[in-house]
Amino acid sequence: MTNIIQDQRGDMTAIYPMLFQPVYKNYIWGGNALAKYGRSFPDGRPVAESWEISSHEDGMTPILNGVFAGKNLQEVLQILGEELIGWNNHWALERKKFPWMVKLIDADQNLSVQVHPDDAYALQNEANELGKYEMWIILDAKPEAGVVYGLNEKLSQEELKQAVLDGCLEAYLHRLSIQPGDHICVPAGTLHAIMEGTVIVEIQQNSNTTYRVFDWNRLGADGKPRDLHVDKALEVINLDQINLSLPHPERLIETENMVCERLCQNAYFTTDRYHLNGPVQFSGECDGSTLEIWGVIQGEAEIAGQHLSGIQFVLLPAKLGTYDVVAKENVILLRTHKPTEYG
Repeated sequence: MTNIIQDQRGDMTAIYPMLFQPVYKNYIWGGNALAKYGRSFPDGRPVAESWEISSHEDGMTPILNGVFAGKNLQEVLQILGEELIGWNNHWALERKKFPWMVKLIDADQNLSVQVHPDDAYALQNEANELGKYEMWIILDAKPEAGVVYGLNEKLSQEELKQAVLDGCLEAYLHRLSIQPGDHICVPAGTLHAIMEGTVIVEIQQNSNTTYRVFDWNRLGADGKPRDLHVDKALEVINLDQINLSLPHPERLIETENMVCERLCQNAYFTTDRYHLNGPVQFSGECDGSTLEIWGVIQGEAEIAGQHLSGIQFVLLPAKLGTYDVVAKENVILLRTHKPTEYG
């Protein structure tokens, strides 16, 4: 499917579903689990993160198909603007930024205990960087895998800082067991860590700002402890997040062959999950209000004419118009968008 948009100069520009070449990141905690999904460095180095769709300066994913093949998202955003991301993402347009990132993450070791700022703090303290709301869908998890998700008791800023200085922060971290299919919504300000033995899909704001609070007394690749950012972290941590539980999906649609459930919704994006248990075909529409990112997590499906198999993602520009989703059975899809009620 391709629509043609005529800009003010009279030039004709294609609007079509876009596929991307991932960008790989080799961090100290990464492993080889993503090779199962076709993500690997040619030299066999561990892939900690696969940035599937990104326009962040730390990793731009090239477009693979159509007239924009070879360009990155930031370049296409400059060309298409609102036609790409939609008028409901005006907050991103105002900052000349693509709104979201999609990643695969392989935590072969524990990630640091960390926190992300909100937009206001990031824009004031990190140049033109955004804050970071994110969410995770668990793809794979070893039997003992888990996550750190807030604290297990109420602490003041001073008490939390002292726990870090005394090396006893672990005693106050709230841990949750996880299994494949679980999801976690992580607003800005949430103290968190993905623990070893976990593979996830992460959907987030377009940001790479992380404040480390504790790094398990680990040394970096240079043999030195990695930098911590305790003072900034203390300014943004939500200390009221105590003994949190895993969220439960909100069921939106249930038919014989399809279940649609809402996983996370915040001011920046909404992510829904579709379980398709038989031959299914349905239509959607990108009416100009928001782009959509669809992912096939399990099985195979055709989305807006693009054949995807797990795990692949496709970007549907806001001005694409109507599109079809066609799948057979045992398929799991993710859809990320920005509903108008959150405009």
